[in-house]
Amino acid sequence: MNRPRLMTGARLSFDSVRDEHVLLIPEGAVKLNPTAADVLGLCDGTRSLEQICTELSARYKGADVTDDVNGLLDALAQRGLVNDAATS
Repeated sequence: MNRPRLMTGARLSFDSVRDEHVLLIPEGAVKLNPTAADVLGLCDGTRSLEQICTELSARYKGADVTDDVNGLLDALAQRGLVNDAATS
């Protein structure tokens, strides 16, 4: 995936009542942990996967996040929740 973005109609939200991040989709909602919310918050279709990993690495004190980010985005892409803006 080159430039990940959320599927059309999806948006990130924070449910203050339940104190959790969610990805709102037309069919419902997907609960997210804070790290997944950070990743998806950068998936706007303009940033490359490399730029996203660089930004997250800086946020997480230099941690190598590439494999984790790829794994999350691959899993969400299989569910149709994330796609590649570079191929659309």
